[in-house]
Amino acid sequence: MLALLSMPARALDCSTIKNAAIRATVCRVDVRNDPLRLFLRDDAGTPFKSFDAIDRWLIPRGRHLVFAMNAGMFRRDFSPLGLSIAAGRQLTGLETRSSKGNFFLKPNGVFLVSDRGARVMETSEYALLREHVILATQSGPLLLHAGKLHPALRPRSKSRLIRNGVGVTPAGEVLFVIADSPLNFYEFALLFRDTLHCRDALYLDGNVSSLKSLQLGRDDHHHELGPIIGLTDVDR
Repeated sequence: MLALLSMPARALDCSTIKNAAIRATVCRVDVRNDPLRLFLRDDAGTPFKSFDAIDRWLIPRGRHLVFAMNAGMFRRDFSPLGLSIAAGRQLTGLETRSSKGNFFLKPNGVFLVSDRGARVMETSEYALLREHVILATQSGPLLLHAGKLHPALRPRSKSRLIRNGVGVTPAGEVLFVIADSPLNFYEFALLFRDTLHCRDALYLDGNVSSLKSLQLGRDDHHHELGPIIGLTDVDR
């Protein structure tokens, strides 16, 4: 049996799920009440790289982070690998080429928030989208698509890491998930599908996976990061 340790539901709520095999932290966001923000660089064009750097930038503006998570894979200069949209403005374009690595393990996908709500979709579907997109980040692989697991995921894979990703429930609730113990892609996808009841979920990264949650008193400082997604106190 899974034990879900959580506070009463709010627009933002972080909690822990655990059983004998998996322990993970889940942050639930209602984007209708809590608008997500994508953070890349400060006013001088310097990559933030950390939650603390974002807070230092926000505090003079009367804000601070209440939640943040690394939002996708990135290049050596900390720029996003693939599509990136912040505050309705496209910063980097959609990546459709083929190459090596998890990002390019197709189908890959896009997490986005538009004027119609939040969703996770396949990269090829994004090109056909006709909505005003407010925020987007591209990554891969696409763990779940319409309830089906990515065909390359293997139950007995020995690649076990601390991983993070994002899923969207049929009701439109966004779930940011970070494993608190190492797991493989297959186990991570099953967590989204069978425990969290998402039909679509996107892998964000592994090994560098990090979370900040004021509710949980958690503020990871494991690695320098590229794109970061989060919520600030003034957005509430």
